[in-house]
Amino acid sequence: MAESADTPIKAAASGHEPEEQRTDVLTFVVKAVAILPQLIIPLGFVSFSMFDDGIPSEILYIALLLVAALALILLSSFLSWWRFTYRIGETDIRVESGLLSRAARSVPYERIQDVSLEQKLVPRLLGLVEVKFETGAGGKDELSLAYLAENQGEALRELVRERKDEAVPVATVKEGEANEAQTETATTIFAMGPKRLFTFGVFEFSLAVFAVLGGLAQYTETFFGFEIWDGELWRGWLAGSEEAIGALGPAAQIISAIAGLTALFMVGSATGLVRTYLRDWNFRLDRTAKGFRRRRGLLTKTDVVMPAHRVQALKIGTGLVRKRFGWQGLSFVSLAQDSGSSSHVVAPFAQDEEIEPIIHAAGFAPAKEDLDWQRPSPAHRDISMVIDGATLAIIGFALIGFLTFGPVENVDYAVWLAGIPFAFGAFLVARQYYLWRFARNAIDGSQVYRRKGWFAPSTAIANRVKLQSAEIKQGPIARWRGYADLHLGLAGGSFAIEGLPLERARELRRAILASIGETDFSELNR
Repeated sequence: MAESADTPIKAAASGHEPEEQRTDVLTFVVKAVAILPQLIIPLGFVSFSMFDDGIPSEILYIALLLVAALALILLSSFLSWWRFTYRIGETDIRVESGLLSRAARSVPYERIQDVSLEQKLVPRLLGLVEVKFETGAGGKDELSLAYLAENQGEALRELVRERKDEAVPVATVKEGEANEAQTETATTIFAMGPKRLFTFGVFEFSLAVFAVLGGLAQYTETFFGFEIWDGELWRGWLAGSEEAIGALGPAAQIISAIAGLTALFMVGSATGLVRTYLRDWNFRLDRTAKGFRRRRGLLTKTDVVMPAHRVQALKIGTGLVRKRFGWQGLSFVSLAQDSGSSSHVVAPFAQDEEIEPIIHAAGFAPAKEDLDWQRPSPAHRDISMVIDGATLAIIGFALIGFLTFGPVENVDYAVWLAGIPFAFGAFLVARQYYLWRFARNAIDGSQVYRRKGWFAPSTAIANRVKLQSAEIKQGPIARWRGYADLHLGLAGGSFAIEGLPLERARELRRAILASIGETDFSELNR
């Protein structure tokens, strides 16, 4: 039977087979509710078809169809839940699943990089939580238990982490012990309230709502009887408005354009605010005895614990506008993943004085301006500018020739249209120059630093001891011009410095390999 809310997580006693357990009995209800939205569109098609045929009495069949579909969904979800079992062993977690063909999987504790808790809206209303075990397999081989009671999830996370770190003897961890231990030692080092979230949302300008509306627009012909992508329809609708606006004169046209841009900005800002509030509501980062604990989310609440010794590198990024106001974001590169990303966001919208204590708490040092910062090779810059400019120029000349001797008889129009690739090529050439101008790299006794970006500058900091390899890569042009890319092996992420002068790349590689050679990796994460 499913574990009740007041039953401890059952751990295996020494020399005994661990007891088979099931997730919470309400799991199958949550899964059934998640499937229901998939029935809305098919049932909508059926109902509209029946009403168009003038048979309103067929609504009874729709109701019967809905009841049958719900029954099948509930039965399938219940059988799937009943056949899913797990065992908490001394050395691993074992899971068995499948209705007809059974699949068994075992994950040793030593392979588990992190344990996180996630609550979507429906499980949260029912007091359930999904326990996710990150194994560092890039999301392809991860394990999760959906769903357990909240206190069971907390207890299981603490039990797995204790067994992995060999902090305490193998024993049963009762519910609530994990929360009590973390509450006693946790110190909040960063948090975002509603006011900060509002400011953050304004900078998170997004037009994603138009993508959603575009996806829904494909159903207009079915439900409303017209095709929204019909060009003639739009020309007919806009013809009257275009003539009316044209008759108002230049001032009214300018006002109309400003009003349109203002509306676009308001929609983008509102979308950014909604996304920010949903994702980062009640954002809180705590420093605990075992690492960092991050909680956030309004509808979907996530609770992630990151051991400090598993932080491999740091990423600090900002944007073109927000950097003018001193706002930056800080992420940890870890062996585990955070919503499919190799970086855990720990301070998405913060000032320098708020980020610096987090960096120190993770065992790193902020990048200082007095370091020996060096730019990439000028040869790499020149080659990149030539390649981008020449590619777009070739496209532009080819387009001029095609339009002049092809379907367009107006040569001036052909030249004007083909000027677009030339303008874009000029932009790319300028972009490569500014990318080179703002790119920097440095090294000190314990860390490697890389800065890059023009519109959205970012800084990456890696601990030399935690790097695993250093590789120099050169293509034919790079060998000819004497520059190279330096790729550093970083568990859970990537760290590359592009376009270095060859001697600089060799110097960095020698220093990093010397640090790696002095490291006993068997003791690094203890």
